[in-house]
Amino acid sequence: MDTIPALLLLLSLGFCEYGHRGEKRFMQYKTITYLQLGAQMNLTCHISGEDTGVVWVHQDNIKTFKFIVFISPQSGATFEGNQKTSTHFEARKEGVFYHLVVKSFTPRDEGNYFCIKHIDKQLYFNPGQLVFLSATTTVAPTTPGPSTPRGITENNSCPKTPDPDISMEEDLDYFCLVFLWIPLAGLCLLLLQLLATTIALCR
Repeated sequence: MDTIPALLLLLSLGFCEYGHRGEKRFMQYKTITYLQLGAQMNLTCHISGEDTGVVWVHQDNIKTFKFIVFISPQSGATFEGNQKTSTHFEARKEGVFYHLVVKSFTPRDEGNYFCIKHIDKQLYFNPGQLVFLSATTTVAPTTPGPSTPRGITENNSCPKTPDPDISMEEDLDYFCLVFLWIPLAGLCLLLLQLLATTIALCR
């Protein structure tokens, strides 16, 4: 990783300086974007004031920050690992606009993207740009059943396989009845014996 991006990330994690209130450093509001899988994502950071370059970072869904690229005021880009190019990202500067492009959007690209400036020993974050995959519903293809030849009616008299849930419920009802009625029957027999004994003694 390049020295300048590494320093900026350390400053962001160590000091967490966000700049003075009311001091405008960025010109956009927080946005939310939904993309299709494999689509190209384009993010723009519009700065104002002193131009010292920007750092793009990605905050994923588990709130982990990852450095993407440092773009210098001369439009030079330095990606992770001190690389000048990336197979997954593109970065460039056009006037006061700093652009970040994800060539093919994947689930791991979901999250919040921040553009960071470093001015006078303070870090200034843009409001953040949330990007997610679109929630698309995929309908499973239906397989047509076997066609019935004309003139032949389908026989629906075949016994159907019993529902296992219904069978289990019936078994439980049966066991409940067994355990309930057997003790009651025994109690009734005992009462009859006691009644018979009492009648015999009274005579």
